[in-house]
Amino acid sequence: MTPTLCVLAAGMGSRYGGLKQIDPVGPHGETILDYSIYDALRAGFQRVVFVIRRDIEDEFRAAIGSRFEARTDVDYAFQSLDLLPAGFSVPPDRAKPWGTAHAVWAAQPVIDSPFAVINADDFYGATAYRMMCDFLTTPTNDVPAHYAMIGYQLRNTLSEHGHVARGICVCDDRLNLREVTEHTRILKRDGGAVSLDAEDGETPLSGDEWVSMNFWGFTPSVFPHLERHFSAFLKTQAQDPKAEFFIPLLIEELIKEGLAEVKVLPSNDQWFGVTYREDKPAVSATIESLSESGTYPSPLWDVG
Repeated sequence: MTPTLCVLAAGMGSRYGGLKQIDPVGPHGETILDYSIYDALRAGFQRVVFVIRRDIEDEFRAAIGSRFEARTDVDYAFQSLDLLPAGFSVPPDRAKPWGTAHAVWAAQPVIDSPFAVINADDFYGATAYRMMCDFLTTPTNDVPAHYAMIGYQLRNTLSEHGHVARGICVCDDRLNLREVTEHTRILKRDGGAVSLDAEDGETPLSGDEWVSMNFWGFTPSVFPHLERHFSAFLKTQAQDPKAEFFIPLLIEELIKEGLAEVKVLPSNDQWFGVTYREDKPAVSATIESLSESGTYPSPLWDVG
């Protein structure tokens, strides 16, 4: 079966200050997502599913979805606070989205083939899509489930303008993922980084760590696991208005349970993203350089 690209685009953009998924960064008004889908289609992905919120649907379809509908199959899934397993309800003080793993679970009704998950506002590089497409189109025994993650070195993923969230990974000598810890407040410092998540102080980081940038490869077997672990999350953390159900939390539990093997696919391509509005000029300059070098045509969609 041909793989699907699942794009997580429901983010509120609170730190950025706007709907950054449709903010142009390319020399002819292209968004980061334009480059992601361009790379994905060249790699062999033949379908795109956007996970969005209902309140941005019209704006997103007009500005983003419509430009891809003539190039590939496009579908939509909707993440909302009240999309919950049976028996659960939204706590009265909950306003924050439930997290990336919840967003993937929201796509279950429209995904029935191997699929990759990416963030709408992250640039991953063409090699990452080729590696993931090759992985997803290679037949495997799905017991235990075989999943994958594109890995980047931490030092190559930091922002100059504030803290970032990263899943820091521990792998064996064959790059099988063993542990992943979500850090939500990592700052660049002195050639490396520090995590500010610990209540008792800072945790120093070398910058060489493998990190998840939320580029994952799954089969549909992940959906029952998502629902089971999301239910467990809700039982213990639903009353915390800031708690989120992250993909790395799910992956770590599945590895511990022996229900999944996760291969880290290391990418040397440049990763960059727009977390803060101050990141945008550097992103635009990098994309312009890639266009001038011939890595991408300019305008992007005038070719093919």
